[in-house]
Amino acid sequence: MDVQQLIKEQVTSNPVVLYMKGTPKAPMCGFSATVVQILQACNLPLFFSVNVLEDQAIRDGVKVFSNWPTVPQLYIRGEFVGGCDIMREMYQSGELQKLLEGIAVPD
Repeated sequence: MDVQQLIKEQVTSNPVVLYMKGTPKAPMCGFSATVVQILQACNLPLFFSVNVLEDQAIRDGVKVFSNWPTVPQLYIRGEFVGGCDIMREMYQSGELQKLLEGIAVPD
């Protein structure tokens, strides 16, 4: 499976996917830490995350997949939402919470 197919599989088979630097428990940059805090504030403590620092092909590939130059990147129900600034604005307006409504938290 090539990297674009892998990314497509990840974003379509998980309701929420975050491509980030580090992990939710140990973010490796301030932007990644912020987006994790935003998702947790939306009562979504668990979500599928991919540490782009572990795989250069994913790190480069996700930027091509979304046509977005930076990480972190959030996908909800297979759709690209945006990065840190967009998530922050959407959270402050309540739009992000609406997008996340009805998503079950995995056990």
